[in-house]
Amino acid sequence: MGELESIRVFLAVAQQQSFAGAARQLGMTPASVTRTIAGLEARLGVQLLVRTTRQVSLTSAGAVYAARAGPLADGLAEAANETREAQDIISGRLRISAPLSLGVKILPAVLSQFAALHPQTDLDVSLSDGFVDIVEEDFDLAIRISGPPNDKSTIWRKICKVPRLLVATPEYLSARGMPERPEDLAEHACLGYRDDLRDEVWPLSNGRQRHSHKAHGHVSTNNGDLLAGLVLKGEGIALLPRFIIEDDLAAGRMTPVLPDWTTAEIWLTLYYPPYEQLPLRVAAFSDFFEAHVGEIGLRGGA
Repeated sequence: MGELESIRVFLAVAQQQSFAGAARQLGMTPASVTRTIAGLEARLGVQLLVRTTRQVSLTSAGAVYAARAGPLADGLAEAANETREAQDIISGRLRISAPLSLGVKILPAVLSQFAALHPQTDLDVSLSDGFVDIVEEDFDLAIRISGPPNDKSTIWRKICKVPRLLVATPEYLSARGMPERPEDLAEHACLGYRDDLRDEVWPLSNGRQRHSHKAHGHVSTNNGDLLAGLVLKGEGIALLPRFIIEDDLAAGRMTPVLPDWTTAEIWLTLYYPPYEQLPLRVAAFSDFFEAHVGEIGLRGGA
């Protein structure tokens, strides 16, 4: 094994604090990882790692070596990626942050097809419905469903509007009555999407008429799929993106509430760290994702 590969294995062990963990990460056997580290230590003439029954830790010499070798290994990997990109070869790791509901429903097909087209790219996807600092947490891009961004340090790209509907089950509405005006929502259990410890407010409009309703039911959550599940259990009314509830609407398990009233627009958006120029793999995935969203009909919500 070459010097650079030995360094890469050493850094993986240092990060994982485990030979077995590094082996899983690198797709190697624990025995080959052990041999590689032993060979590196023999060439350097110093002990880099201390092995215990619980974990692996750096020696003082190992800490110095990791601090120097880490940036060099990252720089060489980036240089290799840039060289490939110069030849329009998309490669390297792509770290993506996405909302849980969209990730589960939309991303499997996107990731599968993108990976087939670009086999030299490794996709690392983290799903979270909470706010993610993509700069601090070292993401290449984030997929978000939200209003206009507040974070001025990032670059953002609107993909399409995400239609939303107030919905409930026919059984719930039969028992509690169909709201005829937004003011009637006060008599209903309104299940809110709760983020940052604040109740969700539904800004509703119908032509020139405006009304805001605070969703204050017995249950609130920060996940759209859970809200949809609660609606199906007859727990109340919720405001949900159409892509989450499309099948339930088509099957008659849910029905729109106040269909003549619309809510504030939210957008499917891509966010990036403050790149001077998008890396080729990031730009390629962004274009591919936007094209796929257009194909599956998320844009129109029809």
